[in-house]
Amino acid sequence: MTQGSTPGTPSLFNSSRDYCDRTLPKNSIYRLLYEHGDQFFPDEFFADLFATSGRRSVPPRIVATVMVLQRLEGLSDRDAVERFMFDARWKYACGGLEPEYPAFVHTVLVYMRARLRDSETPTRIFDVVLDVARSAGTVGVRRVLDSTPLFDAVATQDTVTLIRSAIRGVLRVCDAAKAEQVRAVLKRDDAYDTPGKPACDWADADAREQLIDALARDGFSVLALFDGEKLDEKLADAVQLLATVLGQDLEEDDDGSFRIARRVARDRVISTVDPETRHGHKTASRSFDGYKGHIAVDPDSEIITATTVTAGNVGDGAVVEELLKDVLVSETDDGQPPADSEAALEVARADQRVAPPNLWSRLAGWVATLSLIAGFGRRPTGLDPEVTLENASTDRPEVYGDAAYGGANVLALLTGAGIRVFTKVQQPVSVAGRFSLADFDIDLAAQTVTCPATITLPLKTRADGTGYATFGKNCAGCPLREQCTTAKAGRTVNLHPKFELLQRFREEQADPEWQRAYRETRPKVERKLAHMVRRKHGGRNARVRGATRIGHDFDLLAAAINLARLAQLGLTRSAGEWVVVH
Repeated sequence: MTQGSTPGTPSLFNSSRDYCDRTLPKNSIYRLLYEHGDQFFPDEFFADLFATSGRRSVPPRIVATVMVLQRLEGLSDRDAVERFMFDARWKYACGGLEPEYPAFVHTVLVYMRARLRDSETPTRIFDVVLDVARSAGTVGVRRVLDSTPLFDAVATQDTVTLIRSAIRGVLRVCDAAKAEQVRAVLKRDDAYDTPGKPACDWADADAREQLIDALARDGFSVLALFDGEKLDEKLADAVQLLATVLGQDLEEDDDGSFRIARRVARDRVISTVDPETRHGHKTASRSFDGYKGHIAVDPDSEIITATTVTAGNVGDGAVVEELLKDVLVSETDDGQPPADSEAALEVARADQRVAPPNLWSRLAGWVATLSLIAGFGRRPTGLDPEVTLENASTDRPEVYGDAAYGGANVLALLTGAGIRVFTKVQQPVSVAGRFSLADFDIDLAAQTVTCPATITLPLKTRADGTGYATFGKNCAGCPLREQCTTAKAGRTVNLHPKFELLQRFREEQADPEWQRAYRETRPKVERKLAHMVRRKHGGRNARVRGATRIGHDFDLLAAAINLARLAQLGLTRSAGEWVVVH
């Protein structure tokens, strides 16, 4: 397919231009896209996505504009094409097209997303909008961070459905000869050719246990069949998924039968349709299934400067480096690393590693072998030592965030990069109303700890860097014991390796000036997230599956929100430069 070209200026009497010029407000995103869409999304901007021969495509500028408006208004592909067909504003935004300009089939949007996803710059639409915002001087060095749940587009599956679906997944990607080998080792009376749960008397506990044991044995037989074989990527992925769902939910009884384990595995897979989705918690009482959308916002212009999507169980602090690439510095003006920066970066590297799923020890050999065969072992996300401050401003960067970004490793990373930190640090927890760490007098200079009963002990250090003091027998007969601990061995005080850093930030956040800056700045990211998820379809509810696709969709949504914001700010071009007039 060759690249089509956007038509030139249409007839004034047959176009949407005259009507929209008179009726749309000056700060409309439709007007912004009409006046400057050829500079945001020129056809040649997408030339690498198309072949040099074949039939003409729908002009890329038109498709890109429709994609942006689609995300802004939360429409499906079919609804977006219908809107383009009948809404004069959309025709206007796409270059002032005449009302009779033909529409296109909705699959054009599907193929365009696929082309972008497979290209070297899949986030180019977001990137070009952000570059324009920077050129207009609307992006400074202050950032506010936050995340929001994104509900997955699949049903959460129980253990029985997970195991059976994983076996079906292996059969689905096998060739005919290999599928026959797999079916030869399956002993259950099940063809594994239909979706859903198998037939069972679910009210009968013995029948349920027999079903789980039979499914488990079929699953292990399939793993044994492929053990040590060289597999192609799709088959290796399917076999590893089977190993994962078997290992996370099952345990073996003393008599050798398998049953559902009375525990919840860490990083538990909850669907074979979308293996990357996870159980997540936004708060202790608010859970969800899906992903998290993370953003960084310039609080002064309310421009989104970075986005990323993770599984729902990933902590917010794990993506700080990715969100702050444009303000993290690795060198001071004299070319030397900031104090403690190398240590901070190493700590952050370790903190951001994603632990592999908790597989049963019996499966470890299979999973390791399959990972080596397929070459798909996860690499931890490291920090780029070449990250530099791109902003022209000489102001010191500032980062705002709630307590999710107040961990010691995040604080060490940010302070090591010379950033002013306005993230909340949680106070020591008081368990059941008993004395918390804040009730102990901790003197780091003297390396001593004094309890509320005025007993002072030396502070010791473990090999992992944590500090501790065990009061032990000093708690016997203490009149404050009931207010302090229920442990028979007495109270033990444990300190984080970076307790001094945490304590310093706890003291700083008590300052009224710090609190004023925090209250004035941090809530702006909440409003921006509300803008992003105000549409149900494609906002809070994911339209696609998998972290990569959802991430690109979230990125495109951020581009649309940024364009709407730039329109509100009065973005225009003057003397060949981008400027805002409001």
